[in-house]
Amino acid sequence: MPVAIKRVYEDARDKDGVRILVDRVWPRGMSKEKAKLDHWMKEVGPSNELRKWFGHDPDKYDDFKKKYKEELKSGTQHKELEKLKQITKEHDKNITLLFSAKDEKYNQAQVLKEILDQQQ
Repeated sequence: MPVAIKRVYEDARDKDGVRILVDRVWPRGMSKEKAKLDHWMKEVGPSNELRKWFGHDPDKYDDFKKKYKEELKSGTQHKELEKLKQITKEHDKNITLLFSAKDEKYNQAQVLKEILDQQQ
């Protein structure tokens, strides 16, 4: 079963499994009750500098992906990624990564999904 991703603004469903927000910044206009999160793993999100540089520009996505994966190799982001990997294993990939970006194709959740789908 592959890891699922969806916008945090979409309604929660039972099939979502464990719901994990992977944004560093809380989504605008979203209450904690409505988000129905199991975890908010803000430290796994891209750094503010990288996030602002990227700006969800599809032309920058390949470079963003490389830089983000590099960020995930050390420090707090790496520790949080390891926690995310553990949650994913414990729940047999029955998790949904939530993000707030309007662009559903070019965002950090896609990068994290790729990493998590590759793990055993």
